[in-house]
Amino acid sequence: MKKIVLGIALVFAMVITTACGQSSSGNTANKKEKVLVMGTSADFAPFETRDTSGKIVGFDIDLANYIAKELGYKLEIKDMKFDGLIGALQSKRVDMVLSGMSATKERAKNVDFSTQYHHSGEMFVTLKGSNIKKLEDIKGKTVGVQLGTIQEEGADKLKKTYNFNVKKLDNSTNLVEELLSKRIQVAYLDKSVAEGYIKKQNLAGFDDPTSSSPGMAVAFPKGSKLTAKVNKVLAKAEKNGKLAELKKKWKIDQQ
Repeated sequence: MKKIVLGIALVFAMVITTACGQSSSGNTANKKEKVLVMGTSADFAPFETRDTSGKIVGFDIDLANYIAKELGYKLEIKDMKFDGLIGALQSKRVDMVLSGMSATKERAKNVDFSTQYHHSGEMFVTLKGSNIKKLEDIKGKTVGVQLGTIQEEGADKLKKTYNFNVKKLDNSTNLVEELLSKRIQVAYLDKSVAEGYIKKQNLAGFDDPTSSSPGMAVAFPKGSKLTAKVNKVLAKAEKNGKLAELKKKWKIDQQ
């Protein structure tokens, strides 16, 4: 009888030990890792694009990973159309945006910006051999721009003075396709992006002499506590050479 009682006690003890072990393990497994959700539009090389395997890569992606690591987060990337990024921040579907976004006063009415991490300026891109060499040559031509960008805003202002038509498209890849197929005569792009296309597609181009656009910055929902934290990380990256290292890696002209 004692043996039976002892056996039952041992089994009961094993069950309790196993249960405790499972509970401890379960708590560890269920412990949520902090996730930082970043919105981007992966059609803006060298800042964000997809490689041959479909993976999103680029300067902004490397910078976002650096920021996430410094703040102790796991980075999650959501790819969407550029003109939907501000809305994604406002609806809190993403925590921040890195997408070559210029920190304009108009955008700052709806989102908060970090300190600027890069400034490119703008460029007009044409076919090689085009007789469009300067802004005055664009009169009567069709200029392609990407929806929701600083270039869209700039083109809408410039067309009043220089009398050209504006065609608005979803992404920079489409702009270049339209240019190559001669459905537009000019593509108006961020300078760093434009230089990449000029080299890759054997195109031509010239700087926008009127450009006074603000630099690129990380965008956040209004009142986000992340803004100050990311500013500290950006200051550190500037001081320790990380920003310069990434710009060199992605061949981004530093201005």
